[in-house]
Amino acid sequence: MVPREAEGSAVTWRGYRRRVIGDVAARLRRDYESEGLTEASMAADPITEFESWFGDVTTTSIEEPNSFVLATVDDDGTPSARAVLMKDMSEDGITFYTGMDSRKSRAMRSNPRAAATFVWIPLHRQVRFEGTVREVEAVVADQYFVTRPRGAQIAAHASHQSEVVADRDLLDEEFARLDRELGDEIQRPDHWGGWVLRPTAVEFWQGRPNRFHDRILYRLDDGRWLKERLSP
Repeated sequence: MVPREAEGSAVTWRGYRRRVIGDVAARLRRDYESEGLTEASMAADPITEFESWFGDVTTTSIEEPNSFVLATVDDDGTPSARAVLMKDMSEDGITFYTGMDSRKSRAMRSNPRAAATFVWIPLHRQVRFEGTVREVEAVVADQYFVTRPRGAQIAAHASHQSEVVADRDLLDEEFARLDRELGDEIQRPDHWGGWVLRPTAVEFWQGRPNRFHDRILYRLDDGRWLKERLSP
């Protein structure tokens, strides 16, 4: 059957109407081949299993393997998501740093729950975290801040994240001013710090042929991690 033109630059095929860009996206298919996941072969807790997966990722050419999408909910119930960088992983959870007056920080302060998703397409793998969040202790944030390149330290001072600015020139001028005025040892600004996402649920996803993927969920239950297989 030949698709016919429909109103609004869309096509209709066997009763399924979609925009042209949707038609293109629908044709993008790639089968996933892997050995799959079994509950028995995976670690007893998700942090240990994640460390193993992350070790595999760091041996590949994947850029920024520590990047993940962080989802939060504002105090009015509006969700938002953005990519950030993991800077530490421990039994406490995922640590990342940001502006403490940014939209994400305001959301987490009013609604201290968040979700994080790591996606490693070349490995056909994904890991999802859901849990509670808390601010990183000031001394820990200070210790991390001194390891940042000077330019990143200046940027942390120059930017009041998520605030509206008139144009890029104002930002560049503020960066240049601080570059001249700040000394060799730059202290962490009060409006910059970190968060820890402590998971209560972690899902490991492995792509499999025919879109019949493997999904293993770790769920915290009365202080113990339970493993469950989810339908793809």
